[in-house]
Amino acid sequence: MITAAFAKEGKYRGRFAPSPTGPLHFGSLVAAVGSFLEARTHGGEWLVRIEDLDPPRIAPGTEDLILRTLEACGMGWNGAVAHQSARRDAYHGALHRLREKGLVYPCACSRREIADSAVAGVDGPVYPGTCRAGLPPAKIARALRLDTRGARVAFDDALQGHIAHDLEKDFGDFVLLRADDVYAYQLAVVVDDAEQGITDVVRGADLLGSTPRQIYLQQRLGLPRPRYAHLPVAVNAAGEKLSKQTLAAPFDAKKPLPALIAALSFLGQQPPRELSRGTVGELWNWAIGNWRLDRVPRAASLPAPAYT
Repeated sequence: MITAAFAKEGKYRGRFAPSPTGPLHFGSLVAAVGSFLEARTHGGEWLVRIEDLDPPRIAPGTEDLILRTLEACGMGWNGAVAHQSARRDAYHGALHRLREKGLVYPCACSRREIADSAVAGVDGPVYPGTCRAGLPPAKIARALRLDTRGARVAFDDALQGHIAHDLEKDFGDFVLLRADDVYAYQLAVVVDDAEQGITDVVRGADLLGSTPRQIYLQQRLGLPRPRYAHLPVAVNAAGEKLSKQTLAAPFDAKKPLPALIAALSFLGQQPPRELSRGTVGELWNWAIGNWRLDRVPRAASLPAPAYT
């Protein structure tokens, strides 16, 4: 277990945190490559954390497949692989601290009720605060929410620039514990990053909207704030993010070199052509020696390239 003392020493510690819902595709490879190279070029550590909070979404055998794919790509990680499914006690403790501060309240609203009364926000419908003053008569709590009244968060992302949000207006009071007794992603990530001593979060820009909520949780829990860099997201011809839902094809882990070269090019690194005739080890020797975050396009999304 890494404590906050790690961050105080000024050492870099990054992470890659896939959900075991399917094999890695090009979009997830981009996030892995970017976070891996930022860690290695800073002489830091790179952790792997399996975000398996949501049992119905987990595909059996996928975790092993993801780890084997990273190994085949030459991306070795530091320490043991962490699992969110084993950390409910830590999330419970954080939720308890927030409740003691009077920041958490039960909510009885269904998704349909929220959709019928909410306005569109940055990341979906904005919860209108229906249950802040207490549950309506004869209603039973379905979830626990965080009160965001008066919360304003601003931060500078290394790639996406200055970001500022009024949380109540842009996101609303968000869920910390779901109706099915699953802790929400926002809370789990904040607790895990702090306890693992993560100093830098490098991930896809599809999660840029999560960052203000995570920073607010860090503030309320008295946890350190990592530095953030949100990489462009790879999208298909329809402009949809590559994902299991959009039927993104997994890349061939038996022949990882073309996908790795394509990922480096996608991230603006201009790998030389001769790398395509070399080995994975030679590719990483070049990439670690030449990686520059300031070459990554300042875009939220880019078309996924074709590669063979």
